[in-house]
Amino acid sequence: MDGYIDYQRREFCKDVECPTQLELNSLEEGSEDYERIRATCKDSCRFTTYQFHHWLIDKGYLIMRPEG
Repeated sequence: MDGYIDYQRREFCKDVECPTQLELNSLEEGSEDYERIRATCKDSCRFTTYQFHHWLIDKGYLIMRPEG
């Protein structure tokens, strides 16, 4: 939509300075260590959906979906 920006991958993680994200920042994307640590994000995120949702609201994001 014109006048809006999309959420950027891991924007929340970087903003809240997630320890897992900080560790990922120090590694080469795609490396074995990177993928091993990244699995933590997929399987056992340190933050809740509630925290993420309220972060989105605080940052002014809108959640949209097409009709139908």
